[in-house]
Amino acid sequence: MSTNPPDLRPDLAPRARITEPPRPGQPTIGMVSLGCPKALVDSERILTRLRAEGYAISPDYAGADAVIVNTCGFLDSAKAESLDAIGEALTQNGRVIVTGCLGAEPDYITGAHPKVLAVTGPHQYEQVLDAVHAAVPPDPDPFVDLLPATGVSLTPRHYSYLKISEGCDHKCKFCIIPDMRGRLASRPVAAVKREAEKLVAAGVKELLVISQDTSAYGTDWKGRESKFPILDLSTELSKLGAWVRLHYVYPYPHVRDLIPLMADPSNGLLPYLDIPFQHAHPDTLKRMARPAAASRTLDEIAAWRRDCPDITLRSTFIVGYPGETEEEFQTLLDWMDEAQLDRVGCFQYENVEGARSNALPDHVPEEVKEERWHRFMEKAQAISEAKLAAKVGQRMTVLVDEIDEDGATCRTMADAPEIDGNLFIDEGVEGLSPGDFVEVEVDEASEYDLWGKRLG
Repeated sequence: MSTNPPDLRPDLAPRARITEPPRPGQPTIGMVSLGCPKALVDSERILTRLRAEGYAISPDYAGADAVIVNTCGFLDSAKAESLDAIGEALTQNGRVIVTGCLGAEPDYITGAHPKVLAVTGPHQYEQVLDAVHAAVPPDPDPFVDLLPATGVSLTPRHYSYLKISEGCDHKCKFCIIPDMRGRLASRPVAAVKREAEKLVAAGVKELLVISQDTSAYGTDWKGRESKFPILDLSTELSKLGAWVRLHYVYPYPHVRDLIPLMADPSNGLLPYLDIPFQHAHPDTLKRMARPAAASRTLDEIAAWRRDCPDITLRSTFIVGYPGETEEEFQTLLDWMDEAQLDRVGCFQYENVEGARSNALPDHVPEEVKEERWHRFMEKAQAISEAKLAAKVGQRMTVLVDEIDEDGATCRTMADAPEIDGNLFIDEGVEGLSPGDFVEVEVDEASEYDLWGKRLG
């Protein structure tokens, strides 16, 4: 077992898990999925389509007839990582198809790797399939190649990401996601609910709701009956008998209407909000082209906690944004003292090709970014340590993620996979399996993780 380090990139999805062996002679496609959970869902959809056509899926290059690399273009460092992954796939396999966010810049990819077979952009599923067909013709066996009812999953069987929309209508200066993935396009409620029902029926115990802007879900529909469809969708999902965790929620006023649902222990909507605040100083937020009412945000946080005392708040922040002064950064630290967020991730600002923030004056030196990042994380760690220490002695239900020779790695309602902490059970784990719910009493805490003893 291992604890989560505090410097994980907070945008990354869990490592893709592929375990199904191919049948003899079955055409096989490898998959490398980089970037965020939304990209992981895209990979799952591509692989589901390929499995339905008779392809096997390989977790490595050597056993594959071709490799798909699903890239990330969120930061320049992520772009470099994507180019490295493409190069590694070319070296070890030689037949590579590129898709994903960086695929929106095909010349950038082919300039570095001219031997790739094809380049497609994000969620261009048909073009990916066409490229695979051209490289490796399908050879299905309808008597053997049975597709799981829920499709191909790249996460453990007991939790799954549920993507409810694509694109974003925000115009944040540091972000090029709208350029790569387009404007907000929400999936129909019936389609989301049907997918969620199939996942729960197949044994999924936790649904992680994701999008670029979850609280804006459905606001792109003309003539809609509900002003804020995320409220109706959350109500429907909360009835399915699984944990439901909301990610990427912007703090619009209507989010407060979700809080009573989270406070009701009879349904599955977890008291957990993942909200990208990004900063706290109004001038920094204005330069970001973000809402600049940090003081009103503190009022909202106080109201959420009043109505749902057990709510967990997670957020991400950017330090070293162009023009950020020491005074602005100190305001962020002071805001953190007041907000007392439970889970926090942090990026050091990077230029991204095509982002409007590149042209802003007064870029912060790299050594200052690094120093501020450490100060910020020290603050966040101290808050986390105090909050977790207060949980010692509490009884709670946890979800088992993994069993090994050291015991069980679990998560509480306050912990999303990979990006938050764990609860470890060191003994008495006989008979437990991943996906089980178990009652524990917390008996130890660290900066980011808990330890507990099994009850009953």
